[in-house]
Amino acid sequence: MQPRAEIAHWLFAGGFLFVGLVLLAEAIVGRAVFRHRAWRACLWPSLALMAGSWLWLIAIFSTFSTLHLVAHSVWAQAATAAGAVQLAVVRGRLHSQYWSLVTAGALLVSGASFLVHEQNGWLFARSAFLHHLIGWTLVVASVFPLGEALRPRRAVWAYGFAATWVLLAVMLFADRDVAPIFGHLSELAGGRP
Repeated sequence: MQPRAEIAHWLFAGGFLFVGLVLLAEAIVGRAVFRHRAWRACLWPSLALMAGSWLWLIAIFSTFSTLHLVAHSVWAQAATAAGAVQLAVVRGRLHSQYWSLVTAGALLVSGASFLVHEQNGWLFARSAFLHHLIGWTLVVASVFPLGEALRPRRAVWAYGFAATWVLLAVMLFADRDVAPIFGHLSELAGGRP
């Protein structure tokens, strides 16, 4: 028996909420205080690597079309690359501030993949609206790691990046299979004429 897609979305929402709260805690107390314990510095990159692994599993076992397979694979690769690079940065293997551009690229590519992945209009169904909203949120949020690369150590980049993950969690928790949004729901998506 295969679980509904919204169950996977809720699981990822829980993970995103945890990541967002970890990043928010780091932004509030400051990087130096938060990373006083070495394991805390590795927490967000390790979670990104774990999310990439889960996305690979989803890409392999629960995709129904080539477009879904490609989209989930792109998300998995982006999360894996961002997590691996950030883990190398916090472990001291990479030193340049410009490595944050990998995270910015991962968010941008993931957002674009969400937008290409959803073939229906914004108001076709709740899932279509959610895909468009998440896609554009990720595209816009890529400015936070970009800012961190170009003007490092500004609080706005850390707070914005943390808030992005909390916002994504809220969006994914709001996911339901078929529910009307803004009144009319397409007949093709299970709505009434």
